[in-house]
Amino acid sequence: EVQLQASGGGLVQAGGSLRLSCAVSGFTFDDYSIGWFRQAPGKEREGVSCISSNDGSTNYADSVKGRFIISKDNAKNMVYLQMNSLKPEDTAVYYCAGDQSYGLEHEYRYWGQGTLVTVSS
Repeated sequence: EVQLQASGGGLVQAGGSLRLSCAVSGFTFDDYSIGWFRQAPGKEREGVSCISSNDGSTNYADSVKGRFIISKDNAKNMVYLQMNSLKPEDTAVYYCAGDQSYGLEHEYRYWGQGTLVTVSS
């Protein structure tokens, strides 16, 4: 059974930091790219960042470039999203997802449950 378990969300003040974690099981971790997506109330889901399965290439939405860092630990089947200099507009439910294709513009095959990030002003 494929599972992606996101955790680490919470309430933080603007300018603060949070680290989200995504625990992956049920598929060969090295064969899948992992992406982070978010959905704010009343808005469409958007891609935040992704990391490739083979060479560790990363991609970021313009809105988070320079503030967020995605990384992975192949030995632990974990992917992390370090979020710094958080802004109120980063408030959303964050999801991790897995797919054999890399990028932020296509629909991912496997999804985890979300974790809520709330940034207060």
